[in-house]
Amino acid sequence: MEVGFLGLGIMGKAISMNLLRNGFKVTVWNRTLSKCDELVAHGATVGGSPAEVIKKCTITIGMLADPAAALSVVFDKGGVLEQICPGKGYIDMSTVDHETSIKISQAITSKGGHFLEAPVSGSKQPAETGQLVILSAGEKALYDEAISALNVIGKKAFFLGEVGNGAKMKLVVNMIMGCMMNTFSEGLVLAEKSGLDPRTLLDVLDLGGIANPMFKGKGPTMLQSNYAPAFPLKHQQKDMRLALALGDENAVSMPIAAAANEAFKKARSLGLGDNDFSAVFEVVKDLKRSS
Repeated sequence: MEVGFLGLGIMGKAISMNLLRNGFKVTVWNRTLSKCDELVAHGATVGGSPAEVIKKCTITIGMLADPAAALSVVFDKGGVLEQICPGKGYIDMSTVDHETSIKISQAITSKGGHFLEAPVSGSKQPAETGQLVILSAGEKALYDEAISALNVIGKKAFFLGEVGNGAKMKLVVNMIMGCMMNTFSEGLVLAEKSGLDPRTLLDVLDLGGIANPMFKGKGPTMLQSNYAPAFPLKHQQKDMRLALALGDENAVSMPIAAAANEAFKKARSLGLGDNDFSAVFEVVKDLKRSS
C-alpha cells in the first residue's frame, strides 16, 4: 500500500518513518520542504502540494498542528479538496475540536471522498515504535481499508462511531494529562520544599497505585531541567483550551482543567512553548518561590 502523509512535525515525521520501516511506500508533503529530506533518504517520495499527494495515493494521512493548519491543508489552493474524489480516502490525525473535524468530513464526502478522523494518544517515542493509541471515527469502510497501516502506527486502534467522537475523546485524554502534569509538578516542588528528595518521590510513586509511564518517563528529565520536546507545550495548551471549550458546550464545570490551562499559558508567555509540555514545571517552581 502507498500512503500519503501531510505534515512532518515531531509526530508526523516519526509516524512516516515507522511506515517506511514497515514496508509501506510513503509520499510526503510539508510546508517547509527541508523537513522531507530525512524521509526521502529512507525511501519516501515528495509531493509538491497536498493535492499532488492525494492524486498519487489512495489513502492520505494528515497530522497538522492545530485546527487552522488542518483546515488550511484541506481548503487552501493546492489542498486536499482539489483532488479528493470517489476511491480516495483522507485520514486526519490532527488534534482538533469536533466542529473542525465535522467541517473537514463534510467537505471531503461532498466530493465523493472518504473521511476518517484518527487523532492519536502518545508522543514522539510511541510514534517512532508504533505504540500510539488511535482514536478513530467516521467511515467504517475507510477504517477497515486502512487497518494495516493503523496497526503499524498504533498498538490499539479504536473505532468510536460518528465523526467528532475521535476529536472529543482525544481532548478529554489530553485534558486529563495536562492536569496530571501540573499536579505532578506541584508534588515534586512540595517534596523538595519539605526537605524530601524528589527522586525518592519518583521511586515511591512508581511502586504505588498511581504509577504511570508519564511520571516515570518525565520525572527524571524534569529534575534535570531537560525539556527536549516530545510533545510541545504550545500544543498541550491548545488542547487544554479546546477541552475547556468542549466543557463549556456541555455545561461541565472544569476548575482543575482551567487552572492547569492558566499554568500552560504562563509557560508560553515565558517562551517555553516549543519545549516539552513538562516545562510547566518551571512555572510551578517560580510560583512556589514567589509565594
